[in-house]
Amino acid sequence: MAADAVSRRARRFLAASAGYLVAWQAAALAGLPRRSCVVLAVYGFVLHAVFGKAYSLVPSYFDRTLATPAAPAIHLPLAALAAGCLAVEPLAGVPDWVGVAGAVLWAGGVAVFVGALAWTLRDNPTGRETGTGGPNAHRESVDRYANAFVPVALAYLLAGSYATLATRVGGPRPMALGAAPTAHLLAAGVAALLVFAVGFRLFPRFLVAAPPRALVAVVLPAGALGPGVLAWHFYGGAWFRVGAVLEAVAVIGFGAAYAGLFARSERRRVGLYGPLAGGVCGLAGVGLGVHFAFAGVAGGLTAVHFRLNALGFLGLTIVGATYQFYPPTVGSFPGASDRTALASIGLVGAGLAAELSGAIAGSTGAVTAGRASALAGALLFASLIGGVFAER
Repeated sequence: MAADAVSRRARRFLAASAGYLVAWQAAALAGLPRRSCVVLAVYGFVLHAVFGKAYSLVPSYFDRTLATPAAPAIHLPLAALAAGCLAVEPLAGVPDWVGVAGAVLWAGGVAVFVGALAWTLRDNPTGRETGTGGPNAHRESVDRYANAFVPVALAYLLAGSYATLATRVGGPRPMALGAAPTAHLLAAGVAALLVFAVGFRLFPRFLVAAPPRALVAVVLPAGALGPGVLAWHFYGGAWFRVGAVLEAVAVIGFGAAYAGLFARSERRRVGLYGPLAGGVCGLAGVGLGVHFAFAGVAGGLTAVHFRLNALGFLGLTIVGATYQFYPPTVGSFPGASDRTALASIGLVGAGLAAELSGAIAGSTGAVTAGRASALAGALLFASLIGGVFAER
């Protein structure tokens, strides 16, 4: 019964994530302030998906059961309302207390999340017990290594959430964490690192193949160090370049590992194309990041850099994994098919490609068309997942 409740509540996080994805694409198309779009993307779309699946997957990957099954039900309204408050904060006429309320609610939700996982994993904090056995026994060393980086992601979550709160209510800050460094802590330090750590356990099982151990050994420490170095030395010369290179190594290495798994696998389920497309977007996104670090920031490309990483690398990976867990074909509503799911991935990927080309060429029309395409893809994804959840 407890496991069913956790699974049901995890689906609600994913439903909220899909809603925020649509809101983000609509906001980007409408030209809302960039800070609002970043909040909708990171706090709304990406981290709601991370929270939902973490409640389900992390305890089992550490050979445990979530010790506080009520935690997701307490956490969700705090996180969902917090993201909404933080998203409207930059808009004209919104009083300052809205942002403060959002930061406090966010911190409260994160305290519930980290507390629940910490208590669950208290006697296995580094994940030496993996629950891996039987036909998967050969995966245990990779699983144990990947588990050890989950606490690092939780530490980044605490740091990013503290920065979110401290910038609004005051308090000591060991470093000047503005909106951009904080977003990197949360998107790269939490979401991307969990994609690496959980992905090296999850995707090889989906594809029935073994990941290259050399890439696993490199990607996880690079992905763990990169966000901290970037945030600490944001636009800060040599160390900022080191952080950009570390993050590029992690994202490109993970994309290469997934592409290798995909090429060796005979499975071609629709959800498996999401991380493949995400890896291509991630290559372009971190490529721009390295360019910024070594050649200087190009104003017109910064928004595309963010969208390639948040919507492309993280977003398409989340979309693909969600389709794996909740196949659209189990639905009986109109459009519940692999073809529609593949169209949603294609529309987002094509939209990002149009945005990148438009930003490089200075074509606002191409950028607008790309964002419209991404919005259409987000709407398809949300309708498919919403339909599947409703029928369940």
